[in-house]
Amino acid sequence: MHPLVRCTWPVKPLDVAYHDREWGVPVHEDRTLFEFITLEGAQAGLSWSTVLAKRPHYRDAFRQWDVEAIAAFTPVQVDGLMQNAGLVRHRQKLESTVGNARAFIQVQDAFGTFDAYLWRFVDGTPLNRRLVESRQMPTQTAHSDAISKDLKARGFRFVGTTICYAYMQAVGLVNDHLVSCFRHDEIAGRPTAESA
Repeated sequence: MHPLVRCTWPVKPLDVAYHDREWGVPVHEDRTLFEFITLEGAQAGLSWSTVLAKRPHYRDAFRQWDVEAIAAFTPVQVDGLMQNAGLVRHRQKLESTVGNARAFIQVQDAFGTFDAYLWRFVDGTPLNRRLVESRQMPTQTAHSDAISKDLKARGFRFVGTTICYAYMQAVGLVNDHLVSCFRHDEIAGRPTAESA
């Protein structure tokens, strides 16, 4: 039995578990889509490992990602979040989560689901890249530029194009696993030696 070959970035146990189970897997559930747009915004300027470690605290603080409940948060509740050591205590990021929840609901009202809105940017089909080396991985693309521009126009914050590209990777709009990684073909829908 040969050891699994992974992308080069997962090092810590939480990174490895996230890489192996979630990263690049297409997400169509609105609650999870909101979770990741929040976590990617929180990650700006920090390591993804830091955010993964704080993920359970975010889930608890933001009502299991109940967007309606988050949209109703008051400034006093945001003050309380600033005292929560389990979160990234950055007021603008925390306030943006509340504002983004309100904008998210408006998108749901306009498109039926956030899922329907988001997946239009890739015509409903994940972009399947064939990267050989990590250095080939972009930090932004025309797709992330378009998503960022549209989200900002709809009132979202902390949704720059680099954040949006990381979001695309997280929720599976793009498969950026290296071709040598065991997850690349699994996510692309082709059998691998391990799963054949």
